[in-house]
Amino acid sequence: MKILMVYPKCPDTFWSYKDALRFIRKKAITPPLGLLTIAAMLPDDWDITLADMNVRPLEDHMIRDADYVWISAMSIQQKSTDDVIRRCLDFETPIVAGGPLFSTGWQDYPDIDHIICGEGETAVAEFLSDLKKGAAGKLYPAGAWGDMRVSPAPKWDLVRMKDYASMSIQYSRGCPYACDFCDITLLFGRKVRTKTTKQIIDELDLIYASGWRDSVFFVDDNFIISKHQLKEDLLPELISWMEERNYPFIFNTQASINISDDEQLMQLMAKAGFNKIFVGIESPNEASLGECSKNHNLNRSLIDSVKKIHQSGLEVQGGFIVGFDSDPRTIFDDQIAFIQNSSIITAMVGLLSALKGTELYHKLKDENRLVKEGSGDNTDCSINFLPRMEKEYLLEGYKRLVSTIYSPACYYARVKEFLKTYRPIQFPRHDLFKPAYLLALIKSTFLIGIAGRERAQYWKLIFWTMFRRPKFVPLAVTYAIYGYHYRRTADRVVKNHTAD
Repeated sequence: MKILMVYPKCPDTFWSYKDALRFIRKKAITPPLGLLTIAAMLPDDWDITLADMNVRPLEDHMIRDADYVWISAMSIQQKSTDDVIRRCLDFETPIVAGGPLFSTGWQDYPDIDHIICGEGETAVAEFLSDLKKGAAGKLYPAGAWGDMRVSPAPKWDLVRMKDYASMSIQYSRGCPYACDFCDITLLFGRKVRTKTTKQIIDELDLIYASGWRDSVFFVDDNFIISKHQLKEDLLPELISWMEERNYPFIFNTQASINISDDEQLMQLMAKAGFNKIFVGIESPNEASLGECSKNHNLNRSLIDSVKKIHQSGLEVQGGFIVGFDSDPRTIFDDQIAFIQNSSIITAMVGLLSALKGTELYHKLKDENRLVKEGSGDNTDCSINFLPRMEKEYLLEGYKRLVSTIYSPACYYARVKEFLKTYRPIQFPRHDLFKPAYLLALIKSTFLIGIAGRERAQYWKLIFWTMFRRPKFVPLAVTYAIYGYHYRRTADRVVKNHTAD
């Protein structure tokens, strides 16, 4: 059996880092971990090829020569996915589809031969059994949650690691929280399920044996939910593993703001090699947080929580949303003030979107405020519901917000304030003089330090860092490159999208 696994193209957003990747000659941030894991569940004698459209184009002959095309996609990849499906239909190549896009919207794809809505650990085995008997069905609905303890290691031999900026690994699925705009509990449930520590160490061994020596992203939606298990088992093992190998990786992940309440957990994560966590802060407005059931963000000083995380050696990358019913008309200035005062360098601000199947989606549908399906891209200004705030005011405020926080003056001010107080645990690192990083330094000097409109702020930051925090010069250059990407993305948001 000849299988072509396709990961459709993601649009250019803040998350794509398209403009930053060019500095280090990478083509995408991370490989498609889900497809690589599914590939490991397929029979050993099948001929499997991966086509990540974010790395290189999907050629017609690849579709034509395949017995089956397997597609995994998120809602943000819908446009590219539709094109892949059309091409498969043209060549009459059967399609097997899965992932969030199809799990919540399978009704929208009548032309697909087989749709797997459940998790791979359960649904793929059922499909393969039916396929072997010649009785494969159209739909494999989500049933029992998969057992992470039997999930195989991803099939890393399908990718060229040098195309990517980071590798990925998954420890857990599920989240006990009930944020109404989030589809994680819809897709993975409220009960958190984890792999064993041995599985994680074995997977890291595979990545290490491949020669990879850079970032590894724990894709967990909330890494810290099983705190006791982390502190007593996984993190101590990770610390030992990293120490024995002279810290070959830098870890980053996602967590909730209440990580700031556990000093021991933060210290263990920093010691294990974590240096960044993405935190869903959403809003400085408590009424908006209560509206979306983001209750674990309430009744605390969010800025103090962020600063505690920074002081532990973990950088906070923040997620923010505007468009809640409870947002006051001052929310845009409030968000700008919060982001600047918290020194969060990477502030991913998006418009509220009602993802299919979420509590928010059903609520808006019941209120007759849902006007279309969401695009999955919360930066493209395609609001899919009727907001309480005037739509034009909301869109213009959003554009002003992202333009302001990523303006050179505001962005470089945050970087400098962050570097003043950041106290990471220093590990031996030998990759700063690799050709890719030296190339990034040279390119940043010309594209940002000479040709960029932020050149004055760039050189002020570099010289300040050289004299005040010299060990952080590589980090300062990295943030300058990130800022270059964020500004170009913000410019595209303002230029290319208008109220509709």
